[in-house]
Amino acid sequence: QVQLVESGGGLVQAGGSLRLSCAVSTSIFSFTSMGWHRQAPGKQRELVARIGRGGSGGIINYADSVKGRATVSRDNARNTVYLQMNSLKPEDTAVYYCAATWPGGTNVWGQGTQVTVSS
Repeated sequence: QVQLVESGGGLVQAGGSLRLSCAVSTSIFSFTSMGWHRQAPGKQRELVARIGRGGSGGIINYADSVKGRATVSRDNARNTVYLQMNSLKPEDTAVYYCAATWPGGTNVWGQGTQVTVSS
């Protein structure tokens, strides 16, 4: 069974930064893409960032709300995906989930890590 474990969340001041990590129990090349999603209370889970097998040289997508503030990257040797978030805003407060997408489109999810941004 594939397992994803997020870490790096916490409480930060508005304008601060966090680096989230997602450690995967198998080769991340098993998946067509790795992604970060977030869910705030009472809201739908939304895509934050997605990175394909090609890494920085390939397909990378960001939600408009984080574009320019977030950077997704991957370390294939460590089977780890990162989300660097800068200039954090209170509206970034959410549980952040790592997702691995199989070639067939099915997602495997991590347990989530809480990000809280104070004003």
